[in-house]
Amino acid sequence: MAEKILMKGNEAIGEAAIVAGCRHYFGYPITPQTELTEYMARRMPQLEGVFLQAESEIAAINMVYGAAGAGARVMTSSSSPGISLKQEGISYIAGAELPCVIVNIMRGGPGLGSIQPAQGDYFQATKGGGHGDYRLLVLAPNSVQELVDLTILSFDLADTYRTPVMLLGDGALGQMMEPVKFAAEKTGYIAKPWAATGLRGRQTPNIINSLHLQPEKLEEHNIHLQKKFAQIAGREVRYEELYTEDAEIILVAYGITSRIARSAMEKARAEGIKAGMFRPVTLWPFPAAPLARLAAKAQTFLTVELSAGQMVEDVRLAVNGAKPVHFYGRTGGMMPSPKSIYNEIVKIVNGKGGK
Repeated sequence: MAEKILMKGNEAIGEAAIVAGCRHYFGYPITPQTELTEYMARRMPQLEGVFLQAESEIAAINMVYGAAGAGARVMTSSSSPGISLKQEGISYIAGAELPCVIVNIMRGGPGLGSIQPAQGDYFQATKGGGHGDYRLLVLAPNSVQELVDLTILSFDLADTYRTPVMLLGDGALGQMMEPVKFAAEKTGYIAKPWAATGLRGRQTPNIINSLHLQPEKLEEHNIHLQKKFAQIAGREVRYEELYTEDAEIILVAYGITSRIARSAMEKARAEGIKAGMFRPVTLWPFPAAPLARLAAKAQTFLTVELSAGQMVEDVRLAVNGAKPVHFYGRTGGMMPSPKSIYNEIVKIVNGKGGK
């Protein structure tokens, strides 16, 4: 697919996964990501792949565990409450060091909430929603093209580090349509000599497991995992900066919110306010060091989220008290307008904004 084509975000994720070599998908329908499940139901049989609508989200994530353990490139997707149901399985997969891609198209919460866009799953994604000491590599696209590009990247990162990777989108990105371009289908995948595929010339079979009954062994495994997470944190930080060179106030936003915040920032600059923007692309590892460097020259920060305030905690940790960090958020599926964010910028610049 060399030319750009118009695609809905959810369907673009599915095609991107196919380009990345995914031939196994296990899921369960939930709005606003159901189009992704429908797309994979149609495309997998055409490619002699495996599509299975599981009886539940819990079943789906454990099917992912099995396929990943056998060395397949495998994906599942859901939306907020469905991801909550998958958390035990995600912890198992992280503990067993299995590569897979998990897509969360976030909706309003808590509870069943609504089917509207939200970003209230940031804590769940970045702090480990399941039990134990583990991390997910979390990527946050802000366009349909980035949904494509970061889906493909997610499969590569998962295989490179033998870890689950989460693509964290939202209902707006999943439902919107934009022109996208797909690269040629990938070839030359990373070898997986650890996969449980029978003996195949080996003296002993590979065993996939996350259970370590001896405390010494479990601690040894945890130390190994933490070293891997530190390696990821040192290598895989991704972010975007706009007009931060002379910015006195820097907006921090991710995903769909970053596009709205960018419009507000551009309006502010047109009105003579030195505003800039910082967009984390990896939510974990969070780009704390680049933000800390910006705190040395900017006067203040404004974090904008579709939540009651979650990423703002990581922004404040990164800034470490060097400069004020303000917050503006909408919840319940409500989206801020560029004007409302611009008004917050003006309040802060005039000394009337809250923290």
